[in-house]
Amino acid sequence: MGFNTSLSGINAANADLNVTSNNIANVNTTGFKESRAEFADMFQSTAYGLSRNAVGSGVRVSNVAQQFSQGNIDPTGRSLDLAISGEGFFTMSQNGERLYTRAGNFQTDANGYVVNPEGARLQVYAPNTNGNGFDVGRLTDLQLLTTDAAPKQTTTVNLGFTLPGNAAQPTVATFDPADSNSYNYSTGGINVYDSLGVSHTQTSYFVKTANANEWQVYNYVDGTSVGTPTTLQFSDSGALTSPTDGMIALDPYTPSTGAGVLNMSLNVSGATQYGESFALRDTRQDGYASGKLNEISIDGTGVVYARYSNGADKALGQVALTTFTNPQGLSQQGSTMWAESYASGSPRTGAPGSSDFGQIESGSLESSTVDLTEQLVNMITAQRNFQANAQMISTQDQVTQTVINIR
Repeated sequence: MGFNTSLSGINAANADLNVTSNNIANVNTTGFKESRAEFADMFQSTAYGLSRNAVGSGVRVSNVAQQFSQGNIDPTGRSLDLAISGEGFFTMSQNGERLYTRAGNFQTDANGYVVNPEGARLQVYAPNTNGNGFDVGRLTDLQLLTTDAAPKQTTTVNLGFTLPGNAAQPTVATFDPADSNSYNYSTGGINVYDSLGVSHTQTSYFVKTANANEWQVYNYVDGTSVGTPTTLQFSDSGALTSPTDGMIALDPYTPSTGAGVLNMSLNVSGATQYGESFALRDTRQDGYASGKLNEISIDGTGVVYARYSNGADKALGQVALTTFTNPQGLSQQGSTMWAESYASGSPRTGAPGSSDFGQIESGSLESSTVDLTEQLVNMITAQRNFQANAQMISTQDQVTQTVINIR
């Protein structure tokens, strides 16, 4: 009789219910991928194969396959919540073991390392020492900086201005920065920074000469002259002709703060002379004071930036994603993490947005791929299969009892 055949059907239906139950339990688990129970039929065979009138021996669970489809990306507004839009896994390190996950609900530990709730550290490509790009040959733990940003000394001041073509010479012939009648115009005060991040005031004064299309510029830092006056010459169409490269080197200035010598150049290549009024269009300079950490931001290519109050940005690393030839072959480790296995193939790691790797969505999380309605339908189907196989055992029991009662 086929008691064992029906028993295998009950076991298969029970396994299907277990898989469905696990899916439903994880309907709100971040980064969870639903599973599907897969079955195969069984036949008893001999050394000569199957006979033409052989009857199957039941069913078995051949595989519980995870479905690595894309989950919905839900915004959270929290910068360390990350989601992958596309292919790939976050690369994690836990006690030296390399693990992989789609759950991007990260946080920082006591030492500033970015970890998941189980303490595994997020892996990134470290910035190159020269500040250009990332070392894609080496993975490291992502650690967020909490220190102030170091100041940067000013080296170049960009001055963009227009001098009026109809300007007259000042009424006072000898230049004196304290006498506004000895010059035509000034830049006011531009903040520049020494090596300690202390602010100093750089000022340029423009004096019209007796020659057509010719001016002289006097430069001061904190009221101290930093060089002899420089002659600016313009063409009859108002374009700057001298200095030809538009650069004015200032004399070194030694601050009283104990900082290093301040060596600066003025870039006046955008200067023009036309019209009837003075206009100061650009006063940019490349230095800044020390800054406090304002926020951590992560762009679509996975680059992690520390942004400071002084406007400086520092790249801390680039999130490394990993893909596999056969993701369904990954070994489940729990906590929505997987490990490499022989069936998964070797890992391939790369930067987000490159090759077939997905993009990073900061301030978002990937939701579970479980469709609750679908799972409830699966539950009903598995329940019916269980009941049908149980009824089959009951029927075979009745048949057996009938045979026993034959006299």
